[in-house]
Amino acid sequence: MSKSIFYHAGCSVCVSAEHDIVNLIGSDNLEIVNIGEIRGRIEEAERAGVESVPALVTPNGNVLHINFGASMKDVRG
Repeated sequence: MSKSIFYHAGCSVCVSAEHDIVNLIGSDNLEIVNIGEIRGRIEEAERAGVESVPALVTPNGNVLHINFGASMKDVRG
């Protein structure tokens, strides 16, 4: 993976973190995935190690959980 991936669920905490991450990393270096809307990518996020959103997965595969918004269990519904 050459870009970081920012997973979120669309809540206000997630959207606020999204804006900060875009400002820090730059949109060219970032893929944004709203798993609240694109539910088919929930399993991908979990395989990457995402336990809660918002979370950033770095190109090296490190998962940075940011300001707890929702657990993946809550996202799954």
